[in-house]
Amino acid sequence: MARISADSLRGRLSFLSSDLLEGRDTPSSGLDIAAAYIASGFRRAGLEPGGDDGYLQTAHLVETRANPRGFELTLSNGNRKASVGPESASLSVFRELHLKRVPVYKLDLSARNLEEQVHGGDMNGRVVLMQGPTRKLLGPLRKVFAILRSANPDVIVMVGGDGLGIPEGVRLREEGRGEGTGAYFADSIVHVTDAGIAEFFASLPAGKTQALVTINVSAPTQTPVKVHNVIGILRGSDPALKDTCVLVTAHYDHLGLKPPGPGDRIYNGANDDGSGTVSVMELADALAASRVRPRRSVVFITFYGEEKGVLGSRYYAEHPVFPLGKTVADINLEQMGRTDSTEGPQIANASVTGFGYSTVTDTLELAGRLTGIRVYKHPKNSDAYFALSDNQALADAGVPAHTLCVAFDYPDYHGVGDEWTKIDYNNMAKVDRMVAVALLRLANSARAPEWSATNPLAARYLETRRSTMRGR
Repeated sequence: MARISADSLRGRLSFLSSDLLEGRDTPSSGLDIAAAYIASGFRRAGLEPGGDDGYLQTAHLVETRANPRGFELTLSNGNRKASVGPESASLSVFRELHLKRVPVYKLDLSARNLEEQVHGGDMNGRVVLMQGPTRKLLGPLRKVFAILRSANPDVIVMVGGDGLGIPEGVRLREEGRGEGTGAYFADSIVHVTDAGIAEFFASLPAGKTQALVTINVSAPTQTPVKVHNVIGILRGSDPALKDTCVLVTAHYDHLGLKPPGPGDRIYNGANDDGSGTVSVMELADALAASRVRPRRSVVFITFYGEEKGVLGSRYYAEHPVFPLGKTVADINLEQMGRTDSTEGPQIANASVTGFGYSTVTDTLELAGRLTGIRVYKHPKNSDAYFALSDNQALADAGVPAHTLCVAFDYPDYHGVGDEWTKIDYNNMAKVDRMVAVALLRLANSARAPEWSATNPLAARYLETRRSTMRGR
C-alpha cells in the first residue's frame, strides 16, 4: 500500500487535467492523448492488455452534432419581443427544427410549487422555458429532467445560469445501431445567454403563458469517429478463480471546451473524473507490484463518454473482456480528490452509491475500518446518485457495482475551475489505499458478492444477476 503515493497521484493528475488535453471531450484529440497516457501507465505496471488494440478497446461511433448555422429564436408576448441568434446560444438539437409561434410553458425552478408545475402542467406540444443550471438550482434541475422526458415538450429552452458545463450538443451512437444520447438525455435543448431573453423570461408567470416562440434549427451534421476504453488485466493466481474478475473503473472523459468567448474556456475535470482515473492507474501500479497475485483477476478500466450518457461503460457491458457471469463486482471511482464539499470538509470519508444494495458495501466498510477511512451511506445521495455514473451500466447487466466518492458536490463542479491544484492528494492517497484493501478482499474471497435479496431497490439487479448466472 505504500506504493500509493500522494506525489505520484499529483504528477499523474497534473498532466491528465492539464490545458493541453482541452477538457477530454468525447470525441477529441485530448481524449485520445489521455487514452494513450493511461495505456502507457498500464504498460509500465506490467498489466496484460485487455483491448482489441493493445490496451485500447475500440468503439466505432457516429457523431451527430448540432448545427448552429441559421439558428434563430424569437419570443413574443403581445407587443413585447426578444430574439437571439447563434452567437448567444448553445444547441443540443439533433433534428432539423422549424417551429412557428408555438405556445410557451414556463417552469420556475426556484418556486415553492415546482412539483405542482412539473406534474400538473400540460407541456405536450409546447416549448418549455426554464432557468439555466446554477449550483443552487442543480438539484431541482436533475429532478425535473427525469420528468420532462415523458412530458413531451417540443423543445426545452434554458435561460441564463452559470453553465455548469453544458457542452455543445453532441449525440453518439454505435455504428449500425439506433440513436444514442446527448446532453441531459433530451432530444432538443437550447441554452441561451442573452440579457433580452432573460428579461423576457422574468416577465412571464409560471405555468401556461400567452407567450409564443419561433425556432429554426438547421439539420445536424454526422461524422464517423473512433473512441476507446482503456483496459488492463492483472491475471489471478488461483486455478479455480482466475477466470473470474473484479473491476475497478473510472471515466477519463470530461466536458471539453466552452464556446468561444473571454476567460478560461477549458473544463479541466481534475476531480470529475481525473481523480478517479489516476486512482485506477495508481491502484494498478500497487497491486501489480505485489509478489503475491490475488486469486481472482483484477481488471482496470477507464471509460470514455460518461459525460455523454455513460457510453463507454455501456459499450463495455456489451463487449466485456470477462463474461458478465464471471465478473463478480465493480468498484467505480468518482470525484476522489476534492475534500472541500459543499456539505463541509470530507477528510478520511468516502461515500458509496447504492449503499446496502449488495455485499460489496460490506467489504468497503470493512476495508475502511482497517485503514481509518469512514465509509458511510449518505442519507440522500447514496440512492439518488446510483444511476448517475458508470456503475449503473454494469448494474444493469447484473454485476454488483457501486460508485465510491469523497464529495458529491464541491465548488467548481462541472466548472472551468476544477483544476489539479485544488485536489487534496494526501487524503486521496489514503482513500485509494482503502480501495486497494477492498479490491484484494473481493479478489481473494472464494465467495462472490451478492445483490441484497431484502432491499427492494436491488430487486431488478438481483433478478438480472440470476438470469446472467443461469446463462454463464
